[in-house]
Amino acid sequence: MTHLTGFPCPLVRRGSRRGAAHHKRIATSRAVKGARPSVARGGPPGALRPLPDANIAPRTTPARRAAARHQMGHYQRSLVSMTAHILIVEDEAALSTLLAYNLEKEGFTVRVAADGEQAIEALAEEQPDLVLLDWMLPHLSGIEICRRIRRDPATRELPVIMLTAKGEEADRIRGLDTGADDYVTKPFSPAELIARVRALLRRARPATGADELTAGDIVMDLAAYRVRIGGAEVELGPTEFKLLRHFMEHPGRVYSRDQILDAVWGRDINVEDRTVDVHIGRLRKALRAATGRDPIRTVRGAGYSLEVGGS
Repeated sequence: MTHLTGFPCPLVRRGSRRGAAHHKRIATSRAVKGARPSVARGGPPGALRPLPDANIAPRTTPARRAAARHQMGHYQRSLVSMTAHILIVEDEAALSTLLAYNLEKEGFTVRVAADGEQAIEALAEEQPDLVLLDWMLPHLSGIEICRRIRRDPATRELPVIMLTAKGEEADRIRGLDTGADDYVTKPFSPAELIARVRALLRRARPATGADELTAGDIVMDLAAYRVRIGGAEVELGPTEFKLLRHFMEHPGRVYSRDQILDAVWGRDINVEDRTVDVHIGRLRKALRAATGRDPIRTVRGAGYSLEVGGS
């Protein structure tokens, strides 16, 4: 008598005493051979199949391998985009809205300036990690803004990608000679532009693309979600981990509550300013418990910063 996994035996009627005895014998026989009885997936109730041997690795299908590669790629891209702030200087509202949407979807925080004067004000208020700069702007051209960025010691190393409809070789050379790090001609693919943004950020901020951040004696393992100070491990919650990472990427720089909210929680999240104080307090408590000192400095009326030398 043959019994196929997942199919009822045609010679034995289910629910009868004979059927119950028949399946009991099958279960006993398989248990002796090292297989435990279980319900066959997709088969009728009572159909039996052996469970897989624990010593045999499950078969990896091409679809599973592709999904794993996609997940790892998304994780690596998120390392670059996390807390990176992009300033878009573009006078075409439809294009700036499209760029902001795609960048925020990839995890970047975004600010938009519609003309040259707004761009200068935005740079003075908060220095971004990268600027997407249109060439043809009202009041002040993109070329002049790029010159000012390169003349100012505070923004001299700021990455700039020039966006323009000028596709001639002479125009590209002029834009790059003025100080732009990359030159993208309109129309362009948003996906390609975001890839260029990530590549430029990796070169400008190598720590962001790595698996480890270091600031003074603080070491953060981004892959394992672990923090050590002088060899002592620090236990942090998810939000405190993001806070410390943000500070470690910009040590010594003072951030207001609003800037911390945008960088750690995101611009679209409705969170009160005092929430920052609560989590800063938790971060300080965890750091003190591990090392006996507090590297977070409070600047009255301005915000918080990370002092890698301790306090």
